Amino acid sequence: MPKVSMPKVSVVDETVPAMTGRERVLAALGRLPVDRTPVCNPTSVATVELMDLVDAPFPAANRDPELMARLAATGYTELGFDTIMPVFSIIQESSALGCSIQWEQKDNWPTVRMNQPIWKTADDVHIPTDVLAHPDMRCVLDAIAILKREYGDEVAIVGKTMGPWSLGYHCFGVEPFLLMTLDDPDQTKAILDRLKKITIDFGVAQIEAGADALTLPDHATGDLVSGEYYERYLRDLHIEFAQAIPIPLILHICGRTVDRMEYIAQTGMAAFHYDSKNKPAESMEIIGDRISLVGNINNPETLFSKGPEVVREEVYGNLEAGVPLVGPECAIPLQTSIENLREIPLAVRDWHREKDQAQTEPAGSNEPSRPAN
Repeated sequence: MPKVSMPKVSVVDETVPAMTGRERVLAALGRLPVDRTPVCNPTSVATVELMDLVDAPFPAANRDPELMARLAATGYTELGFDTIMPVFSIIQESSALGCSIQWEQKDNWPTVRMNQPIWKTADDVHIPTDVLAHPDMRCVLDAIAILKREYGDEVAIVGKTMGPWSLGYHCFGVEPFLLMTLDDPDQTKAILDRLKKITIDFGVAQIEAGADALTLPDHATGDLVSGEYYERYLRDLHIEFAQAIPIPLILHICGRTVDRMEYIAQTGMAAFHYDSKNKPAESMEIIGDRISLVGNINNPETLFSKGPEVVREEVYGNLEAGVPLVGPECAIPLQTSIENLREIPLAVRDWHREKDQAQTEPAGSNEPSRPAN
């Protein structure tokens, strides 16, 4: 395995001049000093409330670049995040490869019909030469170009390119693909190797369209496979992606992943978008200064079901642990309230202000005054 040299983890430095969101995110991904912790969404923060606010509903906002850009921009204009991420779903590459898509309505994401696999063996894998011209791929590229023109100097534009493990689920079906990893490791590796082209090509196309960073979801989740599987099948591929794609990559894997964080830290990725099933301090101890963590505000319980005060507690927990970029753990439930999402950047700013005040107050200033004798 090639050795990857990594700079130190990003730190907040009060001597750093005020930054734009774009500058802040890229500095944190590069493990350079920042003026405050960036608020980052490597995955979707689209909600029904935001769709109604800007008249950009699903499913149209997944297929029309103007609507996609308009809805994605609300992450910055309405929520106050330092990033805009326009790829709301995980279907683009699979749709372009020939998978059947269920487009759903406004209150749900489009999904791949994984019970209708299109391939059975490595020999079946075929990536069309014109795959980037497919309407679902083109939509993302055009939306990124729109966002770059309108917001590119202010905020980081984050694209998304699916990893080959995720595409294996989509194109072969989850159960057949997982059984193949047990029964035929060589064929599994051949499939992953053939699928890596679309991951790289779509990523590079998004860079050319204007993306500043890319999320790379590759769902070798701890709910389905072990950390040893990640090391066996994906670590070296992820090293290859980090070397082939010339902007910061944010690896995204859902679920409990502490058993593979050591391997993830070896990949040369800029960051790992981690799940709330992993404790911030525990994760930071494993990762160290080799890769930035992004996360890990809980979606189904905290952001969807609870109030801003609980959101704030989780934000503070990440900041106290030294997590360099804070945001939701994954694509948020579409019925999440705007109030809870806005609380994330508010809490980040308040935490930094409270910390600065504590550092500037004279020693003993918090002690209660004593009555005169």
